[in-house]
Amino acid sequence: MRRARRSRRAVAASLLIGAIVSTVADARSLASGGQGAGRCPDGREPIYLTFDTGSESQATLIHDLLLKHRIQATFFLANEKSVRGDWSLDDTWAPYWKTLVAEGHAFGTHTFDHVYYRGDQGTDRVTVRPQFGAQAGRTMQWTAGQYCAELDRVAVRFKALTGATLDPLWRAPGGKTSPRLIAFGKSCGYRHVGWSDAGFLGDELPSERYSNAMLLERALRTLKAGDVVLAHLGIWSRTEPLAPILDPLVTELEARGHCFATLRDRPAERAL
Repeated sequence: MRRARRSRRAVAASLLIGAIVSTVADARSLASGGQGAGRCPDGREPIYLTFDTGSESQATLIHDLLLKHRIQATFFLANEKSVRGDWSLDDTWAPYWKTLVAEGHAFGTHTFDHVYYRGDQGTDRVTVRPQFGAQAGRTMQWTAGQYCAELDRVAVRFKALTGATLDPLWRAPGGKTSPRLIAFGKSCGYRHVGWSDAGFLGDELPSERYSNAMLLERALRTLKAGDVVLAHLGIWSRTEPLAPILDPLVTELEARGHCFATLRDRPAERAL
């Protein structure tokens, strides 16, 4: 009887170890780049999926999609109000960001308080307006040093949440920039990355005028190799979340021979 119990325990332990090893191997495979890094099998440049923080209502769905297709994306982080009543860079979101880090995704700064650029000021400043934080709604003039400090706030917080280092990438809220603002980012080591015209999936557009079916058809008709695709982890104003179109979009693009990679694998970024 004891021998039988020991045997059952040994089998159970062996199965558990096997499951752990398999899970770790899958995570390592995904983190190492899966199918995405470099070029597609037919030599085409990958398509680059990118997601900005937002309401976070679609965060889990988007993670599940990436895991299902074993592809990587790039996330641009700001500390935005979430549908859970917290903020996207609160400790409560650490497990989410840690999981994405382990799976090999890339991360850039979207300014901590989702700070909109409003224009150049004088010879060495820019006019900005934060959407969140203590200065929300205020119009201010910032120097390069002040703007860099705002970009770096995300890097510091990301390190505290995940133990990982932010990639040297940034995206201005709304994509609004100027040559001066781009130079500000470069002065502190960040390369600005917007998105392709075809890559604007439209999750900021009203559902009443731009249905998911319409936006999916447009994306499949216009996206091409090398495009940078923009979506969000949730948009407050859209009544029909766009995230459900991502699975058929990725499935069809893969069927056409496209592959996906993070922006750290993009030739323009690797050349830095």
